[in-house]
Amino acid sequence: MNNDIEISVRSPAAYALAGEALRLMQDHGVWPTPLNYEIWLYVAGDPECPLAQEIQRLVAAGETITEDISESLASKFIARLKLNDEVRDAGLKLTRELASITEVIVEAQKAQKTYGETLEGARKSMSEVEAVALKSLIDSLTEATTTVLDHHSLLEGRLSESSREVNRLRKHLDQVRMEAMTDALTNLANRKSFDEALDRHCENDDISSPLTLAVIDIDHFKRFNDTWGHQTGDQVLRYVASVLARIGRPPRLAARYGGEEFGLLFPGETCDTVERLLNEARSEIASRVLKRRSTNEDLGTVTISAGIAQREYAEDSFDLLDRADKALYTSKNNGRNKVTIAESLKTDSNAA
Repeated sequence: MNNDIEISVRSPAAYALAGEALRLMQDHGVWPTPLNYEIWLYVAGDPECPLAQEIQRLVAAGETITEDISESLASKFIARLKLNDEVRDAGLKLTRELASITEVIVEAQKAQKTYGETLEGARKSMSEVEAVALKSLIDSLTEATTTVLDHHSLLEGRLSESSREVNRLRKHLDQVRMEAMTDALTNLANRKSFDEALDRHCENDDISSPLTLAVIDIDHFKRFNDTWGHQTGDQVLRYVASVLARIGRPPRLAARYGGEEFGLLFPGETCDTVERLLNEARSEIASRVLKRRSTNEDLGTVTISAGIAQREYAEDSFDLLDRADKALYTSKNNGRNKVTIAESLKTDSNAA
């Protein structure tokens, strides 16, 4: 939970927040399961949050908030917060491990310093003592040497152990970060990852390196959900995602942008290349008749519509995405199952 809601559920305000969450669940015909209760606590606590807006969009589209939809909402909007907690916990463990290594190193440095001082004292003393006293001096040096070797042995073992632990924590941290940037259903990048990559590319004003953005939408996707159910709809999403993933390998980026919409980034590539690739993907997707896994019934043909925009000089991510969206809607308005290249900013300004 975010900090405000977490504070609220641990204060007298929790009763009012819980009551509002239960009222909202009852209004939407949602059973008060633990998962639904957590989802609707967010909505009650922040009616303008992205989760609440997505629920409003689904309700406006005539969707019923089923258990499948609740799980999808939780995966998209709540799991990321839990993953962020994992990132924080892994980071704290890594910090503690490094602090432990530092302590061992400091102790070894102290032992090394003491050993050096002992040797320096012995050097000065050897010229002053007689042969009969050398045995005592040698014994002292032997003891000091044994002590420093013990410290070095301890340091070596501790460093080896800590190195393994740090590597394990680093791998775990990398895995958690990847999960936080990945859509759980399709295994493509999620919207957060896509938005960050798009903003990063749009910070570069080098026009010698083109950037092309594509927005893709599954045509009549709601029909699959309404006719066959959300599990079959998920099957369609995964199928389309698998085709887009093949053309979205690095340095390209393929992402599930939201619902049945996908986004692809093509750094260093022009509209002509991207148009050809998307038309190939569109033809491949439409050529296959999907079957429902549980009953082997034909689901019919899946088609996609796409809009493409190549970034122009100093164009920000918002305007680039807006042009690609307009091109997508042109594809849909012209009969769907099409790829449309966006008009340039110059054309738009002349038309205005």
